Amino acid sequence: MADKTILSVEGMTCSDCARGIEKKLLSRGAENVHINVADGEVEFELVGNADLNHAVADIEALGFNVLDAEEEKKVSPYSPIEKKFFWAVLFTIPLFLHMFIPWAPLHHPLVQLVLSLPVMIIGLNYFGKSAWHSLKQKMPNMDVLITMGSSAAFIYSLIGVFLYYGTETVSEFLFFETAATIITLVLLGNVIEHRSVKKTSASIKELSKLQTVPARIVTNVNGVEKIVVIESEELKVNDIIQVNTGDRIASDGIITQGTASIDESMISGESLPLDKKLNDAVIGGTLIKEGSIRIKITAIKNKTVLAQIIELVKQARSSKPKIQLAGDKVSAIFVPVVISIAILTAVLWVLITGNYQQAMLSAIAVLVISCPCAMGLATPTAVSVGLGRAARNGILIKGGETVEKIAQLKTIVFDKTGTLTTGKFKMENFQVHQGTEQEAKEILLALEKNSSHPIAKSIVTALQNENIGGNLELRNVIEEKGIGIKAKDANGNKLFAGSANSLSNPNKVAQADIYISKNNELIASFTIQDDLKEGIEVAFQKLKKQNIKTVLLSGDKQNKCHAVAEKLSIDEWHAEKMPHEKLEIIKKENDNALTAMVGDGINDAPSLSQASVGISLSNATQAAIDSSEVVLLNDVHMETFTKALQIGKHTYMTIKQNLFWAFFYNVFAIPIAAFGLLNPLVAALGMAFSDVVVIGNSLRLRKKKIFK
Repeated sequence: MADKTILSVEGMTCSDCARGIEKKLLSRGAENVHINVADGEVEFELVGNADLNHAVADIEALGFNVLDAEEEKKVSPYSPIEKKFFWAVLFTIPLFLHMFIPWAPLHHPLVQLVLSLPVMIIGLNYFGKSAWHSLKQKMPNMDVLITMGSSAAFIYSLIGVFLYYGTETVSEFLFFETAATIITLVLLGNVIEHRSVKKTSASIKELSKLQTVPARIVTNVNGVEKIVVIESEELKVNDIIQVNTGDRIASDGIITQGTASIDESMISGESLPLDKKLNDAVIGGTLIKEGSIRIKITAIKNKTVLAQIIELVKQARSSKPKIQLAGDKVSAIFVPVVISIAILTAVLWVLITGNYQQAMLSAIAVLVISCPCAMGLATPTAVSVGLGRAARNGILIKGGETVEKIAQLKTIVFDKTGTLTTGKFKMENFQVHQGTEQEAKEILLALEKNSSHPIAKSIVTALQNENIGGNLELRNVIEEKGIGIKAKDANGNKLFAGSANSLSNPNKVAQADIYISKNNELIASFTIQDDLKEGIEVAFQKLKKQNIKTVLLSGDKQNKCHAVAEKLSIDEWHAEKMPHEKLEIIKKENDNALTAMVGDGINDAPSLSQASVGISLSNATQAAIDSSEVVLLNDVHMETFTKALQIGKHTYMTIKQNLFWAFFYNVFAIPIAAFGLLNPLVAALGMAFSDVVVIGNSLRLRKKKIFK
């Protein structure tokens, strides 16, 4: 597997920039290129003979600056684009004021030339350089339009000064203020866009800050305990740290001493603090509301839950939904089409009216009113804000394409155990058929220790609380999905714990859920009971209102599935299904309509992969999480599930609104400019703020009331 490389790149302003860098890296031999304009990050993998130095040189050849580690640390209160804007404003204001103030010096051609020259230098350095590099790559971007528009006005004015200087006619050729104002207004739009796009990454930045907190490490020097404060990056696995009230936990670990009330809202979206005790797992970045504990570190740096969440969200923001493809196709041919329209506009004005001045102004207006960036920003900004809001609510959505699927879901299939129910099982009606209860429970504990299924975990906890030994030495342990676990002990006895599916005569104990056998002889059986999760009934009522079909798909018994389905008014239910049977049902549902599967067990992984959208819980097995597109970090309250659906739908709605605005804006504005009804200054202002409208609409998602 190729190593992942992440570069910080300065100078990226829009999706055109990202597309140019992506194309160049792919041609150089890079793979899995992901670019985030908001963060200025370019992530890719180099394979074969591809060289990092060549990749960096290619990016810089496009007109961007690749920052090294030291440069990244130098934080300036103003970005480069803001500094350019401030200088441009300084010279543009006097030029602009000459249109309203009858002060002779401001109307002098040479004064106007001198004032506009610094602005043109700034514009050519910023927009011109980018335009030139994009043309060399045969991927013209919007900077080509800005450069052509401002340069046309400047050159036209310059020719007028040389030809008619000292005459009254010269005033008819002076459009220096147009050239300067176009550049300054577009820079203003870029400044606002730059700041706004940064806000779309606010959620990731908030989470990232939680990664760097001080840690009080407990050391022992010559038998004397000592606490030393270090940075979280210096922690190692198995270190012991002390965390007190008001502290943030520096890294993932397990409590070895004390109890505490912990606020995990930044990770799970759960507003109420959770009580944690000895041997409970804790997550780095979470806050101790009350208590004092010692923690043994189990994961550090990029292996922690928080680091993986941040990485998942970053990767997801780079994933494009299908709806963006239309915008990308239009953007790819947009600039050449606009240039053609501008040239045609100028030619028709000259042929029809003979007015060269109006021909130039109309052509410039066409160039500067056009905005391909709005189409490029329509999807990524909405996806970025939507995924950020999801992350703050304890929901990980793996990609923009998943957002699109969530918005179009018609059917949702649920596993029962540990998904609709708490997964905290109680053993009831334990019956011994042969031997002793102690022997049966020791066999049961030894077997179930080898499973990650929720039922197995609950059985192990219950038996350990009874102080059952369970220290049998087992060999050839095999877990069969939907059936149970079998193994051999040191004496060669065949041991089994699981459902009735493998028993030759299960009717002997018809009411049991779990059977224990030794050498194929039934020795004990018992039933299990668990409760529905909090808020599950309200969640299903909301699904009903959205006309979403609900299906229960479980390996549990008929009577238990029927009871749950009836209580939650589930549309369709299937019980006692093996994993391969679940796959068939999921496939059938998928063929009829876009379907999601919600599950948490290892036996749910195939079904999660089969569904259009796989949704797993945070207590799920790693296989289930890897197989899913959505992970719910708060697995206690099913309200999180309905929140995921609402965030997905509103994010998709915002994408469609943004794309509509971007297309409508250009389709409406370009003809107006071509007909000479739009002053180039107004056109520049309109173009500058078209991106801001799209980004502003995306930012509404951060505070928009979408949970009902």
